[in-house]
Formats: sequence, C-alpha cells, structure tokens
Amino acid sequence: MIVKKLKVISLFSGGMGLDLGLKETNRYELLACVEKVPAYCDTIRLNREAGHLPANLKIYEGDISNIDPYEVLAATGLKPGELDVLVGGPPCQSFSTAGNRGTVQDPRGTLLWQFLKFVEVMQPKFFIMENVRGLISAALRHRPIAERPPKGPELSFEEMPGSVMRLFSQDLQKLEGSAYHLDIFEVNSVNYGAPQIRERVLFIGNRFGAQVAFPDPTHGPSSNDMAEDDLFSKPVQLKRWKTLGDVISDLDEPTPEMMDFSPRKKGFLSLVPEGSNWRSLPEEVQKESMGKAWHAKGGRSGWWRRLTMELPCPTLVTMPNHSSTSLCHPVHTRALSVREYARIQEFPDYWQFSGKTADKYAQIGNAVPVRLGAVAGQVIADCFDLLDANDWKPLETAPEAFRIVYIQSHVRTRRWFKDGKTIVWDKETDDADYGKSTTKRLIKSLA
Repeated sequence: MIVKKLKVISLFSGGMGLDLGLKETNRYELLACVEKVPAYCDTIRLNREAGHLPANLKIYEGDISNIDPYEVLAATGLKPGELDVLVGGPPCQSFSTAGNRGTVQDPRGTLLWQFLKFVEVMQPKFFIMENVRGLISAALRHRPIAERPPKGPELSFEEMPGSVMRLFSQDLQKLEGSAYHLDIFEVNSVNYGAPQIRERVLFIGNRFGAQVAFPDPTHGPSSNDMAEDDLFSKPVQLKRWKTLGDVISDLDEPTPEMMDFSPRKKGFLSLVPEGSNWRSLPEEVQKESMGKAWHAKGGRSGWWRRLTMELPCPTLVTMPNHSSTSLCHPVHTRALSVREYARIQEFPDYWQFSGKTADKYAQIGNAVPVRLGAVAGQVIADCFDLLDANDWKPLETAPEAFRIVYIQSHVRTRRWFKDGKTIVWDKETDDADYGKSTTKRLIKSLA
C-alpha cells in the first residue's frame, strides 16, 4: 500500500524542530520554508546541503510581511487549495507569561495575522500553529493590574483576557473561500516522552469541519501512573517520564560549545548539590548573591539551579547562564552546552546549527520539541487518512464554537522547600514531589 506524502510549507521555521518532527512520521514532504533570521536560514541551508532536507527545498529569507504568499505557493507548483499542510510557530515573546507580558500592540503580535494571511491565500487542507500557553489568555490591549476593576472602569473587549484568540478565531471564520474548523490543544512535551517539561499550545485547523483528536499522555512522573480510564476501556499504565540523564549522560564532548557562567556565578553554583538550587546555600550567601530577589515571594526556583540526571529538564530558555534561570549541568559546574540543548529538544545528532553560539542557543531554545512535532504530525496524518477514506466528509459534525482542549499540560513545579527544610532531589527515595494532576482533560469553547 502506497502511503500519500503530505505536502508542507513551513513559516517561521527557525531551527526546524517542528519540521523535523513531521519528518519523523515519514508522512510529509517539505516544499518551502520562510524564515527571517539569517543565522537560522543558514542552518536550513547547511542541512539541506548535507542531505538532511530535500535538495529542492525553497528557502525564503526575510520579513514575512514582505514575502508574497502567492509567490511562495507558485514556486512549489501548487495552486490555492492544493497544499496539504501549512505549519509555523510565530514568535511568541509578546504573549509569554515568563517575562514582561506585551500584547498585539507589540509588532511581534501581528505575526499571528501574517500566518493567517498565508492561510487565506494558500487555503491549505490543514494547518498547525504552535505557540506559548499565554497566547490563549492574552489581551489585545494591556491594562495594568492596578487600574483594573474594581479600581478602574470595566474592561473593554480589547482588554479582556483571551481577546487575542477570540479576534483571531473570528477573522479565521471570515476567510473568503474556506471555512476552517479550529481545535486548540494545551499539551506538555514531557507527557509524550520528551525529556523536558515544556508546556505549549497547538492550533490545528482544517477546512472540512472535522474535529481533530489529540492523544492522551503516554508518560507520567512515575511508573505507577495510569492513564485516565473510561467506561469502555481499561486504564493504561504510563511509561515513566524521560529524564535529562537519558539524553545527555552518554554525550562525550571534550570541548563543549557553550555560553558559560562567569567565575562569580560558578563560585555560588559550586556550593549547590545536584538537584537543588539557591536554598542549599547558607543564608548569608543567598542574600549576597540574590540581592532584592531574595525577598521576593515567588518565581525563585531557577536561582542557582543545578539540574539532576534523574528528572526531566526544566523548560529550556534561550540563554542557560542567567543567575535566576540557570541551567547548570548536574555534574560539572558549567552551563548546558549547545549539543546538550539539542539533545534535550531531541534534535538528531546529525543536525547542524549555524551562527554564533548565542544564535544556536536561541534557535534551539525557541524550537518546537521535535517529539511534539511528531505527535502533532501523526494526529494530522491520521485525520487526513480518515477524511480521504470517507470521501472528505467528516465522521462527526464539528461544534459551532472552536474548542480549547486542555490535556494535562500543567505540570506543577517540583517542591524545593517544605516544612522549613530544603528539598534536594534524592534518587534513593524516587519521589520528585511534582504533585498529582487532578484534571486530565478539559474541553471548553472559544466563545
């Protein structure tokens, strides 16, 4: 039986994590990429020349707002409606809850609508758009908390949490020539076998009115965890989360490429045991090294953090050597290397990265975990095959409103401190104390 290869165009391609995930399914043929950053485009060219990407892959370098979607589509030999899948992850800093949260007043926010423009022109059968969890609750216009009700007037539509996605969904429904159904999935890569706790949102659209089914987690924090059962099936035992040690312990790097900690930072980190953070330092050293942050009430778990081989890696950031978000090697007092970063994101070892060391960290840290791309790719391929076998008629009627499907994406931060005592990860006790997830799956409408 010949399996159809789905034709793909990639936007905001970056380090190609999503594209490599699709490649792993052996169901996709990548035709063209659009990427703005020169170093990232060099990465794509380097791997194309090495034979890791199609030799005829077309690469469009530049600001997406200056690139004509008609030209890109025509260069692939396709007409509107003939593209199988459009994929991309618009830069997400303006919606992240990890820093100073902006909105679409930030020019980066408009990249969502650039993606939508390509959907309108190309009319793909499916699209995947990946982003940060904060996008779901982002507002079109930010109002400082101190000025919100009851201290200030009622919020306007633009100021309401979730107004970005409501406007995006409204505009998606208004596209001429194609009516898209959209399913939004909140997922965590660690629950599907990645060695990293990384919460992401996947927007999967199709123009056939079909509901897309995303699988339940296959992995959990311990081997005793069971998948959610229902009235018609037996509970399935989950595999244990993959750990940092699973992917980097066998890596031999005589001269690892990295942005390392300063000698001052190394002095503090050298006092921290594997699997602990600033709480293992003497109190006077904590105060000296952390300054005003020592008095903060939350968000301090990343300070002087030394990882452990026995647990999944925390979410990778674009720079591993910051004091407050440190990603220190479990054994060596140094930052995680570029190749270790790539292993954690599950890039294949043959994959090469171009640019300065900072460019390499950024394109790896911002990438979609390869495994998550593979899971999403299989989801779309399965739905494509079902529709194809059913003469492109959906098996069930899509709901009137778009769905947001939460799939156990929030992993509670492991405990670092309890009952007045610092908690250092102890592999002998085999208890990371991440806490149990009470909500396995929750579906709500994007009204």
